Amino acid sequence: MENRQQDLKRGLLPRHVQFIALAGMIGTGIFKGSSDTLSIAGPGVVFAYLLGGLLLFIVMSALAEMAIAHPNSNVQHLIDKAFGFHVSFIAGWLYWINWTIVIIVEILAAGSFLQYWFPAIPLWLLSLLCASFIFAINFVQVKYYGEIEFWFAAIKILALTAFIVLGCLLLTNIIPGQTIDALSHYTDHGGFFPHGITGVLSALLVVMFSYGGAELIGVAVTETKNAEQVLPKVVKGTMWRVILFYMLPMLIICGLMPWDKVTGENSPFVQVLDMTGLPGAAHIMNFVLVTAVLSAANSGVYATSRMLYSMAQNGEAPKALLKVNKQGVPIIGLTIAAICIIIGLFLAYIAPGQIISYLMSIPGFTVLLLWIGICLAQLKLRFRYQQIPAFHVKGFPYLTSFAALSLSSIFISFLFNQNNWIGSAVCLVTLCLLILFSFIVKAKTKQSNKPNNRSAANL
Repeated sequence: MENRQQDLKRGLLPRHVQFIALAGMIGTGIFKGSSDTLSIAGPGVVFAYLLGGLLLFIVMSALAEMAIAHPNSNVQHLIDKAFGFHVSFIAGWLYWINWTIVIIVEILAAGSFLQYWFPAIPLWLLSLLCASFIFAINFVQVKYYGEIEFWFAAIKILALTAFIVLGCLLLTNIIPGQTIDALSHYTDHGGFFPHGITGVLSALLVVMFSYGGAELIGVAVTETKNAEQVLPKVVKGTMWRVILFYMLPMLIICGLMPWDKVTGENSPFVQVLDMTGLPGAAHIMNFVLVTAVLSAANSGVYATSRMLYSMAQNGEAPKALLKVNKQGVPIIGLTIAAICIIIGLFLAYIAPGQIISYLMSIPGFTVLLLWIGICLAQLKLRFRYQQIPAFHVKGFPYLTSFAALSLSSIFISFLFNQNNWIGSAVCLVTLCLLILFSFIVKAKTKQSNKPNNRSAANL
């Protein structure tokens, strides 16, 4: 079995990487989590998405710069170069926990969307079928995974684009039928900012959950061909993706229906199309939503398995995780992800009504911590570069420092928000445990690396 501890195969093409980053961003956070952000902030939630998008752009720029300056290094490698074993250990496992929870959320969301057609089938069973499909995809060679993910992402991007076009036609009353007064929906029901600026800021945690996944380019970089040409293109498109796939859909939903009528039982996208009465539109959108969250789950399974492989390389996880199958896929990492999914399905069996909302708050915290780590790593590593890459963060160090301080402020504010006490408690306990384990693992590593004096004497 030892000869199966091979390197990952570099089979991802530029279009695969661009769509993997998109796939990570477009999932439950926008299609289902948008009902939460709308209830928190009303139409003003678009400013929460804009602020989060600006921070995302800075973080991705910093990540791309470091990845180009240090070829073949993923997120965890870069944090290790900047801060050493302990911080790298915490960041790696925190990211793995983050994406493991995200996978569970996405798969449960897929099951909940399927209940639109099959209301009598329990959530856990529909989610189990979705999970089986996702893991079948991830056991194939990475270039085929990239191709499947490309088409997965393409479907939801085309669907979101179609929703935006259709929404604009409905808002302008070009499509005959129900007359819609979009302006009244923006100004009535408490106005554009029904809960003030506080509501906009409060929505940021779910927004960060929504954007979490864009940093997948930092995981996929070690399996990407011509990464130094690909990454800048991906990063430069960040802001228009935020505007196109987050801000515009939210404005359209709030224009087509009062924001306080969003129930959260179904996706706001399906709910708003149901209200328009367009034949078959809600069913088509629901199919797209199932595809979209399965795509995000697919990206998550990829991320968790590769992160475990990377940590095993650094001695931060058992060496058994280096084992790959004939297709170059880290088989043990995928198996562990499958076990975690089964645990998530069991939780869905116990509490099908609340499980998604509870789980969605936790990745917001972990994404914030990881983004802070990326910014701080770039602030430290920039001075070690042999040569500044052609693509680099403008306004260094001020722009990166602004992002790090803003993200830290958001993180601290949510820790002390009584509405987030479950997520805060889970996050803090997990962080403390990871700090403790980092010292235990480091001590064991030092012990195992010590020469055996008795054996040396016998020689």
